Amino acid sequence: MITKIIKEDLITETKAEFESADSIVLVSHTSPDGDAIGSTLALGLFLQSQGKKVAVIYPTAIPENLNWLPGAKESLIYANNPNGANELIKNADLICCLDFNELKRIGDMAIPVAEAPGRKLLIDHHTNPSSFADILISYPLMSSTSEMIFRVICRMGYFAEMSVECATCIYLGMMTDTGAFTFNSNHPEIYTIISELIKKGVNKDEVYRRTYNNNKESRYRMLGHLLSNNMRINKDLGVATLWLTEEELMRYNYEAGDTEGFVNIPLEIKGVVCSVFFKETEGKIRISFRSLGDVPLNEFAKKYYNGGGHLNASGGESFEPMQETLKNFETNILDLKDVLKKEIERQTK
Repeated sequence: MITKIIKEDLITETKAEFESADSIVLVSHTSPDGDAIGSTLALGLFLQSQGKKVAVIYPTAIPENLNWLPGAKESLIYANNPNGANELIKNADLICCLDFNELKRIGDMAIPVAEAPGRKLLIDHHTNPSSFADILISYPLMSSTSEMIFRVICRMGYFAEMSVECATCIYLGMMTDTGAFTFNSNHPEIYTIISELIKKGVNKDEVYRRTYNNNKESRYRMLGHLLSNNMRINKDLGVATLWLTEEELMRYNYEAGDTEGFVNIPLEIKGVVCSVFFKETEGKIRISFRSLGDVPLNEFAKKYYNGGGHLNASGGESFEPMQETLKNFETNILDLKDVLKKEIERQTK
């Protein structure tokens, strides 16, 4: 039994929008991760099965290890063809915005989407969504936006019509946004949904293998360099800091997605309750935050790094040079000193 968490009026309104729209564009955030890709592809495949003209557009390239997903190769990358993408956005009857809470998260696509005359639907699980959409489906306590897509499709009465390809994309999004179900995944209904997806034909072992065991040699050489030379651990606070400069990324032939999961590795070290990864790319420092227990990284990321996310998994950015960013972080993290020390005690009992 799956609880009807999403309000009935939102389901009714969303179904009406899907039925009335002929041309639908789906967009997600820059540097799209598994949940962004899984949720957009899943919804896109479902809408195509309903006879809709669908375009899935990402601001930047998707990771190489997710290109195998159904529909991935047919998606558009805005950075590669902004004029063509803008035309699709301008002419869409409905624009579905998935896995982001404000337009700045979609980079250069923000203005075209904001100015497009089509109706806008936001489906997301991040906190504090902005009010740019006509219809807002926001539930931060859900594991992933992909889980929300499953719930929306089912509540509209279309579970029987869900294809194995659509179900596979949903499972991928749920799996990646919970670290293969190692965090933000303790609600029993998640596993009810997984059971239903497997009944649809999803091979969860194959999805895991193709996502996590399908990497380049250079990725692991880069990881070895990172852990050997670019990792500091503050044992008093239980904080691991990792960083890679743009020069180091290029040295190891970096491609989108190559550093996925790196931030989680230090959490395997006894006494580490917070891990932060700084990556220099595209003229700024992208920051990934992970924590255990009750360490509120979403509030910290919002306060200092123009970011946000979930309690234990958040992101942000810095426009200062790498060394200055790292130095400032050492000061900023002292804000969480008490909660970090409390979490160390709890984790090491």
